[in-house]
Amino acid sequence: MDKDALAFLEKLVTTPSPSGYEQPGQKLMRERMAAFADSVRTDVHGNVIAALNAAAPLRVMLAGHVDEIGLMVNHITKEGYIYVHQIGGVDPVVAIAQRVVIHNTKGPVSGVVGRKAIHLTDPDDRGKPMKLHELWIDIGAKNQKDAQKLVSMGDPITFDVGLTHLRNNLVTARAFDDRMGAFVVAETLRKLKGKKLAVAVYGVSTVQEEVGLRGARTSAYGIDPQAGIAIDVGHATDTPGVEKTRAGDFACNKGPIVCRGANINPVLYEMIVDAAKRTKIPIQIEGAPGGTGTDANAIQISRAGVAAGLVSVPCRYMHSPCEVISLKDLDQTSDLLAALLVRMPAEVDFTP
Repeated sequence: MDKDALAFLEKLVTTPSPSGYEQPGQKLMRERMAAFADSVRTDVHGNVIAALNAAAPLRVMLAGHVDEIGLMVNHITKEGYIYVHQIGGVDPVVAIAQRVVIHNTKGPVSGVVGRKAIHLTDPDDRGKPMKLHELWIDIGAKNQKDAQKLVSMGDPITFDVGLTHLRNNLVTARAFDDRMGAFVVAETLRKLKGKKLAVAVYGVSTVQEEVGLRGARTSAYGIDPQAGIAIDVGHATDTPGVEKTRAGDFACNKGPIVCRGANINPVLYEMIVDAAKRTKIPIQIEGAPGGTGTDANAIQISRAGVAAGLVSVPCRYMHSPCEVISLKDLDQTSDLLAALLVRMPAEVDFTP
């Protein structure tokens, strides 16, 4: 991965975008995709939609969601402590003792997730899992009135964690799910710029995936593509304690995961696999008997139906502040999508 792309990735994953209208992260995506696309627009939900060769009759949509899991201000006590709702699938275990940022219209507010110290906890209660409503955020406020000067009901909250390089191509950050998918969309457009295309390519940085695949649903309806591919994280099972017999065998640094199953159009699946073979990009195959819980699920059932695909990057410790992916896998994912789209003919019968 070149230095410019890596710098953009780091900026993107450290820019807060909790589920909602996603303006901070989407501003970055608009600027990035505008450099490679023929046109860029933002719809009423906040999805950023970039187009290449839009006049072609066969439309292919690429979707990576820019929103991340987080918290939301729900109650402020008389003492100034803040209780929260969750945005998306937040695990209370990984929220404990994290530093956070509350995003208020007046500016960011730093805080920490608090809980009763183990020294003050009854011996019988030590080690028991905490529930989210038992945790609070401490911003150092003197009281409720002091906290309300900076924080309002409904303010979104993100974990305050940056990007760190590990060994062997691996990096860790809090929001690879799925900021790295939005990054792949932009990278694919970059790699397609100047190439001759027989199809129209719509790159979409979608919103609100973590709260119900909402952005993919509305953007797919508006674009009305014949084919759509979601780019998301997939579970890397190369860590201790994961049963491969149940979760499958997927590892970092072994290439993107290509999904096959009820959510996936078989014609599009074979085209993705063929593109990987022709370009010698290693892939890992995942079986999904039903809906995948990704933007591919919403894309597939838009309007009268769309030929859907799903390409994922193996990710360790999903939905935690220390998600881990491989930069090599990330690069190969955009290489694979670019190779697929360059080779896609102007007419494809996606009927199974």
